[in-house]
Amino acid sequence: MLNWDDPFAAQADKVESNETYTVATPPPVEANTPKMSLPLANVAPVNPDDKRVVNGMTDINQLAPFKYPWAWQYFLNANKNHWTPLDINMAQDVHDYRHKLTLEERHVYENVLSYLTTSDILAMRNIGLAVMEKMSAPELQIYQARQVYEEALHTWTYQHCIETIGLDQSEIYNRYRVVPEINQKIQLANSRLNSIMRSDIDLHDRDELENFVMAYAFFAAIFEGCWFYNGFSPIFALQRRGLMKGTAEQLQYIMRDEVMHASFGIRVVKQIIKEENVVLDPAKIQAMFEEAEEAERIYASYILRDPILGYSKEDHVAQFRFIANRRAKQLGFEEPFPGAEAALPWLDEQSNMKKEKNFFETKVTEYQTGGALNWD
Repeated sequence: MLNWDDPFAAQADKVESNETYTVATPPPVEANTPKMSLPLANVAPVNPDDKRVVNGMTDINQLAPFKYPWAWQYFLNANKNHWTPLDINMAQDVHDYRHKLTLEERHVYENVLSYLTTSDILAMRNIGLAVMEKMSAPELQIYQARQVYEEALHTWTYQHCIETIGLDQSEIYNRYRVVPEINQKIQLANSRLNSIMRSDIDLHDRDELENFVMAYAFFAAIFEGCWFYNGFSPIFALQRRGLMKGTAEQLQYIMRDEVMHASFGIRVVKQIIKEENVVLDPAKIQAMFEEAEEAERIYASYILRDPILGYSKEDHVAQFRFIANRRAKQLGFEEPFPGAEAALPWLDEQSNMKKEKNFFETKVTEYQTGGALNWD
């Protein structure tokens, strides 16, 4: 039986005892003892039409009736992509890293992991501390609670890869602070998100509301929708050549999650804009995408200072611009980079994971329900 005071205590450490115990019988309740009664609340049922994404006044604890059934569907779909990093065999990756990767490819692999480990923790904190508590409809919060879990799962995945390959954890984790090209992306994200990571923010204030919407748009469309989406592609480029396939498969599962995160966030931003009649300045939106593109260019110039076979910093930046146009259009904004074309036409295929597995050689992680979803 589990010891709840010390769940890790060995079963063998239990002390057998022949002692018997007598359970005291409670005294009888006297007939004239008054019974406690609670007043019944005289309130009307929740009207779903009264719900709002933010600034709502309905009971936050009552899930249904739904006003946003699509939010509940996101939660159901997210559970169809359930996995853990232990499901995926990493043995070949250890051999590839030690015996097949060039110095340039190791540089790419290590620094991509270094950036991602920090970014997913930042994402987890942003959703949990800056966004989720501002939602006033429980169906939105429930999916975001799942999102917080998924960001923690992603962090576990990167840690699992770092441990399995045998990288210096202290050195890898510290790079985001000591490598300027990685740090500048983190600092840009902090500058956009820290201002809303406050419990006392008043979203009835129009300036605060606009700042919240801009920050959430940055987080959903750029941080998750572009930087994460594009950030996995150097590892996928190795996978396409038969290298680091275990790590790439881990990232494919993460990519499915992140595409859903971006899609959900974009839909929430659009709903807030509609419900609260928010008008965003097109110049501010353009500046937001341009500064993100500049940060991505600096980052790519470092991790791909020497191109690897089939992939270059020019490819990386061009793909960012193409994906940024897609995210802007999903938000209803003008394209920030007119005419940008896909430099990596194979990238969207990575979220499909359509491949067969030998049941006797590996754990089956291909969930048919998840594989049938439209992830973008």
